Amino acid sequence: MIGLPAEPSVQPIFVTMDSTMKVAVIGAGTMGSGIAQVAAQAGHDVVLFDTRREAVEKALAALRKTLDRLVEKGKLKKEQADGIHGRIAPASDLRELTGSGLVIEAIIEDLGIKKKLFADLEGLLGAEAVLATNTSSLSVTAIAAACAKPERVIGLHFFNPAPLLPLVEVVPGLVTDPELGARLNVLMQAWGKVPVLCKDTPGFIVNRVARPYYGESIRILEEGIAAMPTIDAALKTYGGFRMGPFELMDLIGNDINFTVTKTVWEAFHFDQRYKPSLTQQRQVESGRLGRKSGRGYYGYGDDESIPSTHVDMVLGNTIVERVLAMLINEAADALFWGIASAKDIDLAMTKGVNYPKGLLAWADEQGPAHWLDVLERLQAEYGEDRYRPSPLLRRLARAGTRFH
Repeated sequence: MIGLPAEPSVQPIFVTMDSTMKVAVIGAGTMGSGIAQVAAQAGHDVVLFDTRREAVEKALAALRKTLDRLVEKGKLKKEQADGIHGRIAPASDLRELTGSGLVIEAIIEDLGIKKKLFADLEGLLGAEAVLATNTSSLSVTAIAAACAKPERVIGLHFFNPAPLLPLVEVVPGLVTDPELGARLNVLMQAWGKVPVLCKDTPGFIVNRVARPYYGESIRILEEGIAAMPTIDAALKTYGGFRMGPFELMDLIGNDINFTVTKTVWEAFHFDQRYKPSLTQQRQVESGRLGRKSGRGYYGYGDDESIPSTHVDMVLGNTIVERVLAMLINEAADALFWGIASAKDIDLAMTKGVNYPKGLLAWADEQGPAHWLDVLERLQAEYGEDRYRPSPLLRRLARAGTRFH
């Protein structure tokens, strides 16, 4: 019997990704304007689009001031600053994006709005153009479903402020062309970034793995084990973190932090490990959003400051061990489920949120068996699925081996 000939595979043809490629950024907020600056610094002609023309003009004026300060400090030459600013063109009509080889969307975290935008973009751009979303919590696959060619849609999750923080999570969706992740990895390196490749799962790497830094710290507060200044001081003094969880939540915005936690929790079908805190919910409901509202966990008025406190070493190390055990467990689970490599998980946490060490490398210092013991004690005491150890942590502990 003679079989039918196989259909020839059609490989998508993507734009050449060098500095001659025109880049469009949609959304002239802090993140969008920062991404536009990064692309322009890498030599690309950039179109910065926002439906509000005044938002683009405001962003370009702010960029001019930033570049002028860099010139004053000797970090840029004037002609370099002029070149960066001059390569960014304002736009308030989507048709002005025509000819772009890469479009990066950085708008509101609303799936319906993003899907409509991507569907609209397909009708304006060439077949070789790549569509990227800067989403931090939504599914890249779900956004791509709005497109006739979902294989050209990918996640490029920058961290704020984009010109300063090096990490970019490169997130292929379920049907993204396999070649695209590798090509954007190379492009991000050319932009001076540290890219990590991860699966399209809730929170990607950083927003998933970092959840216990906030959640377990709030839990320690709720139990009355320590006050907020003590918890913050312990994690800075004995853990080496740059900011404590409560001051960091106030900086991020309690509304944003709570929304990300809630989104990850719901996306994981209400897994208890990601359950949001009522304490944080009440902060949001009361309008205590952090620095931007003048009050959060701490006050930020003219006569207010974050309290400084001395932390007893025993209590400080207890707090650190509990929070760190939860962070390590989350990193181990991300590795267990193949979300990213051990190297990229550690890179993501050091380069994206400035952790003092990669969590898996940190776990190796005392060994997986130590952290398994901490988690099993917590689970035995509380009887909650919140503290269930990752299967990978158990396996490594049994084998006496390590993550790296």
